[in-house]
Amino acid sequence: MGKRYYCDYCDRSFQDTLHNRKKHLNGVQHQRSKKAWLDVFRDAAAILQEERSKQPCRKFQQTGQCVFGPSCRYSHFSEKDMMALEQQIEDERWQKADPEHDKASPRPSLDEWLSRRENNRVALMVGSDLKAEEEKGAEISDVPPFLLSVPDLPPSLLPPQHRGWRGTIHNEWG
Repeated sequence: MGKRYYCDYCDRSFQDTLHNRKKHLNGVQHQRSKKAWLDVFRDAAAILQEERSKQPCRKFQQTGQCVFGPSCRYSHFSEKDMMALEQQIEDERWQKADPEHDKASPRPSLDEWLSRRENNRVALMVGSDLKAEEEKGAEISDVPPFLLSVPDLPPSLLPPQHRGWRGTIHNEWG
């Protein structure tokens, strides 16, 4: 049967002869598959520049579909898509210009959060007016917001209420 050649771009295999390989590598289907694969790795600025140089696809604007798909020579991007792409480019520029910006994210690490929480508890125990501190702590929670956004947490993972755990009775666990 002979040796077979497998093309990763096209996900096809064929008999490995010089003629067959040349025919496949110069074929339209292989060229499109290769372009689609390499487009995944392009940066946003190159995509934006290419889309701006194209005219809008009338068929895509009218029906929301185009028979040519991603290989269409006209642009399928709307103004909203262009603005989102521009925003992405600006964000990338800011991150390159200020690498410390990403480190100063509003979400602290777990160790930082736990140490801050422990310091707050010690300060509450030392303070003379415990009730006033608890009421102040109830208004401003030190629980990270991404933990509060998880739905259906078990009671053991919910943040404590301002009156503590004694005020709630949990009949259902697990």
